[in-house]
Amino acid sequence: MTSARPTCDRVPTPARALAILSAAALLALLPACSGYTAPGTGMAPSSLVPLSVNPPTPDPRVGLAPGLFDAGEAIWNLQLVSATPPTEPFVGQTNSDLAFTGPYAIQGNYDGIQIWDISDPANPESVVTYVCPASQSDVSVYEHLLFVSGEGFGGRLDCGGDGIEEAVSHDRLRGIRIFDISDITAPEYVANVQTCRGSHTHTVLEHPGDDENVYVYVSGSAPVRPAEELPGCSGAPPEEDPNTALFRIEVIRVPLADPARAAIVSSPRIFEDLVAPPTHGPAPDDLALIEEARARGAFVVEVMGQEMVMPDPAAEQMLAQMVAQRGGEGPPTAADSAALREALPSIVAQMMGQQPREGDGPEPGPTQCHDITVYPAIGLAGGACEGYGMLIDISDPENPVRLSEVADSNFSYWHSATFNNDGTAIMFTDEWGGGGSPKCRASDPVEWGANAIFTVEDGEMVFTSYFKLPAPQTPQENCVAHNGSLIPIPGRDIMIQGWYQGGISLIDWTDPANPVEIAYFDRGPVDGEVMRMGGSWSVYWYNGVIVNSEIARGLDIFELVPSEAMTQNEIDAANSVELTHLNSQGQPIFEWPATFALARAYLDQLERHRGLGEARIASARSELSAAEGMTGSARASALRSLADGLASDARGSADSAKVGKLADAVRELADAG
Repeated sequence: MTSARPTCDRVPTPARALAILSAAALLALLPACSGYTAPGTGMAPSSLVPLSVNPPTPDPRVGLAPGLFDAGEAIWNLQLVSATPPTEPFVGQTNSDLAFTGPYAIQGNYDGIQIWDISDPANPESVVTYVCPASQSDVSVYEHLLFVSGEGFGGRLDCGGDGIEEAVSHDRLRGIRIFDISDITAPEYVANVQTCRGSHTHTVLEHPGDDENVYVYVSGSAPVRPAEELPGCSGAPPEEDPNTALFRIEVIRVPLADPARAAIVSSPRIFEDLVAPPTHGPAPDDLALIEEARARGAFVVEVMGQEMVMPDPAAEQMLAQMVAQRGGEGPPTAADSAALREALPSIVAQMMGQQPREGDGPEPGPTQCHDITVYPAIGLAGGACEGYGMLIDISDPENPVRLSEVADSNFSYWHSATFNNDGTAIMFTDEWGGGGSPKCRASDPVEWGANAIFTVEDGEMVFTSYFKLPAPQTPQENCVAHNGSLIPIPGRDIMIQGWYQGGISLIDWTDPANPVEIAYFDRGPVDGEVMRMGGSWSVYWYNGVIVNSEIARGLDIFELVPSEAMTQNEIDAANSVELTHLNSQGQPIFEWPATFALARAYLDQLERHRGLGEARIASARSELSAAEGMTGSARASALRSLADGLASDARGSADSAKVGKLADAVRELADAG
């Protein structure tokens, strides 16, 4: 879900201790933002012909003309159905994450929520523009309820737009807002749950067997709020306060019959015993910028092991606070600058909830997750927790337990996670640079700001490969791995993913060791002279369309088109999957209804990878077409005969698992009547 806070985030200027004041000024630097038995992996046997594509050369994404609504565009193996600008209140504000219910797409925005009717993808209609500021407004739905994250210091309980200047205020909202959307044209604000660190992101868990409640996992990355504002909040290290708000997530239980009784029921400490992970240094271009900044006297800070140049407005604000703190007037002095440089390390440590190590021991690990993806069908979650990727047992929804964790010196900020459909692999994204920086330049290492793919083996994660957007972007384009979702192509693991101003990319990672880009869409930079925020925050498949939340430009809707990497049968089979709602971080298991498109999709895949002989594929297609033209018992008999023959073929084929799936699909067609 999320990313760096852009400059439009409302940051107060309270008159409190310098550390708190400075933490607020520095927010712009933060990263945004069972009993199931898994079937066999979709990974093709090594003896099969690997997926091969022929993308356009030279890559048309390179050198696109800049512009806000008139930038140059490049598209391959996708169709852009519509591109809808933001509604007037949200023009110039940051669009964030997406959720879906019925025919509606709900789009978060740093100033509230936008609800679109996408029943006609070519003409999305605005249903509601609900102004309610509180970055970053990540959104999720469940039945008649809408959940919205709030973390910024200026968010108000009453949704007012005036912000909050005081350091301590009982009007401030940092946590989860709950709306009743029984009438989606008129959302009713029914409750909120305040948390000590706010809600940067959240995850809705629909737990199997619990029809009375829904659970919300909250990940907050802001400084711990003072106890005077929310009793019980403490930012002290665990050895000083065992109830510290650090090193934990929050679990909210929401009674569906009375959501106003939603409350935190546990605060699991899934980060215990972790130490600071290995990190990498700056990229060549970043190193040059840092040295240039130092030479001109700019402020350079270290955030999560990465050196960053403090934006001039943030530095000016903090220096002004230094002057005010000592009761002075006029411009800051050299002494003020020196004092700020000395204070910055502790300010950043407090802002990030970092704890000093005891003695000569290692630095402690992360104090929170950025995002958690739950997969209730397999009883697991993937935690993207800043310095670590985690596998989490969620069989007891109120008490998630960390099973295993991985760290990688190539990763800067573990941002989000996606399982493949059968739960045998997981892909993590690295939001190196926090989403507000250009990290897809030609000189940037391909392993940094990328995806990392792991297989899941006996509760452990085993690294297999990286994938990064292959088209270099300009220094004027914020670009790094960000949010996406699976597309239900049967027998394959296909993911659509946003890369901010790198556009969107369609990735086949059926073979976890060899991910392949098979489609894309990209625009030129928002501005060709300076870096301005824009691009794909998140892009998800939902009931036959691909919906993209464009940070600056509004809402895009795409459709898949047939190509050398995907047939119309595969697209039709994917579109036979119909969801009632979707939260990408609450990952659904895809199951396909019995259709002729499903059987033909498997045949197409067997032909593509030569998993079955050409003659047998041709005869199976002929028998399938003949059966489709029949009715009643004649159709059922013909399909059962074909299914029996295919089951026999599976034993001697190059891809017995896929032929077995084909046989099962044909038999289900026969049983469907």
